[in-house]
Amino acid sequence: MCLVSELLSCCCSGLYRLFRMLLVLSEDHKEHLSFLPKVDAAVVGEFGRIALEFLRRGSSPKIYEGAARKLCVPVEMVQHGVEGLMYLMTESSKHMISEEDFLDSVLVLGFGEDLNQTLLQLYLQHHNQIRSILRQLPSSLPAYHNLEWRLDVQLASRPIRQQVVPMLTMRLLLTGGGDLSRKVLQTDPSTLLHLISTLEAALAAIKTNHARRIFRNIK
Repeated sequence: MCLVSELLSCCCSGLYRLFRMLLVLSEDHKEHLSFLPKVDAAVVGEFGRIALEFLRRGSSPKIYEGAARKLCVPVEMVQHGVEGLMYLMTESSKHMISEEDFLDSVLVLGFGEDLNQTLLQLYLQHHNQIRSILRQLPSSLPAYHNLEWRLDVQLASRPIRQQVVPMLTMRLLLTGGGDLSRKVLQTDPSTLLHLISTLEAALAAIKTNHARRIFRNIK
C-alpha cells in the first residue's frame, strides 16, 4: 500500500507539472508588445480596456487615432500595441494559464518586473470575462474540457503470485463544434515520470539567462 500511495502521489504531482502551459510568442507579437515599456502603467491599463472592448465589438480606427494623438506616436504603433496585448490576454485566458506560467511566458519579452506585474493584474482582472466572450465565438478547433485518470495496480497473476504492475489510464475530454470527444491514453508510471522529467528539464532550460538571450535575438 505504501508503494501504491507513493506512486499515486508522484503521478498526481507529475501530471500537474506536465500540463503546465507556456505561451509561445512570435517575433511579430514581441515587436508589437515592445511599445508597452515606453508608456506608463495607466496607459497599459487603458490599452487593456480598449483591447477588451475591441474583442467585444471589433476594432475602431478612431480610437487608435485618438490614443496616438495623446501619446504623440504613429497610429500603427498604438494599433500594434493594442492588438499584441489583445493576443496575449486572449491566449492566456483561452488556456487558463496560471500566474506562474503567465509570468514565465512574458519573460522572453524582456520587460521589467513592474510591467510584468501590471500585465499579470490585467490578465487576472479580465480573464473570466474574456473566456465568456470567447465561448460565444464560433470555433472548429477542439478545446480542453476535462481530464480523468485512474491508477490500476496488478498485484498478482497466475504465473506470478506476488507482483506490483501499476498502469495509469487517462481520458482526455475535448469539446468542439458542440460535441464532446474522448481520447484515452495509457502508460506505466515510470514512463510518465520520465516524460515529465524530460519536459521539466526543457522548461528549466528555457528559463535560463542564456536561453532568454537566444529568444530575444531569434529573427
